[in-house]
Amino acid sequence: LMAHLHGPLPMAVVCDLLGIPEEDRAELASWPDLILSSGPGPEGSRAAKAQIHGYVTRLLDRRTAEPREDLATELAEALADGRLGADEAVSLAMAVLISGAHAVRNNSANMVYVLLTRPDLLARLRAEPELLPQAVDELLRWIPHRNGVGLPRIATEDVEVGGVVIRAGEAVYASYLTANRDPEVFADPDVLDFDRTGTGHLSFGHGPHHCMGAMLTRMESEVMLATLLARYPDLRLAGRPEDVPFQSKGLIRGPRELYVTW
Repeated sequence: LMAHLHGPLPMAVVCDLLGIPEEDRAELASWPDLILSSGPGPEGSRAAKAQIHGYVTRLLDRRTAEPREDLATELAEALADGRLGADEAVSLAMAVLISGAHAVRNNSANMVYVLLTRPDLLARLRAEPELLPQAVDELLRWIPHRNGVGLPRIATEDVEVGGVVIRAGEAVYASYLTANRDPEVFADPDVLDFDRTGTGHLSFGHGPHHCMGAMLTRMESEVMLATLLARYPDLRLAGRPEDVPFQSKGLIRGPRELYVTW
């Protein structure tokens, strides 16, 4: 599934959204993982980031001259009329391309892995497909997608939190993985409950750091899960759950391979 579904579909979606030509997509396919993984080392990551920065810059230049109905054209127009600076426009396009490919691939694969190891939940979604949007949000809350705590934030001024003074310029790690299992917010937080409603999770961040692709991510996950459930009624893992190999050095944790049969 990683090779034939979870990898290609999210990449195709963000490329369609940005307006990246078909002939360029194979070249781009490996860059998101190089940037968002510690495996290749900092030099490999920086080289991939420089390549994708150069590609996006050229793409926006092309859309300035030849506008189309895509996000690259919208960003090029915002850049031309001064609503965005060059660094902002390129950064937004890179964020959509890199995170859209890497994060959705791993998040959606984690969801399928959970469902294939929880036949009770899988059977319920087959019987009640209208639960799928709610189930996707609960899976986003329950699955610890990230490797490690996450990205640091830098305090812009002195602030006291829980009796501890954080000084301006210091790095702070706020674990949304822990927040998503907060017993003061979620009843039975360690239970994967498709009937759960109410308080939203923090898997897409919060405030100015909220993921700009949250709705697209939900849509892609719903499409993948709904199609697998409908097309393969006997879908199951092709081996033991504990034998599925997981990535250990990517920003978002997910299976390296996900072999299935039906």
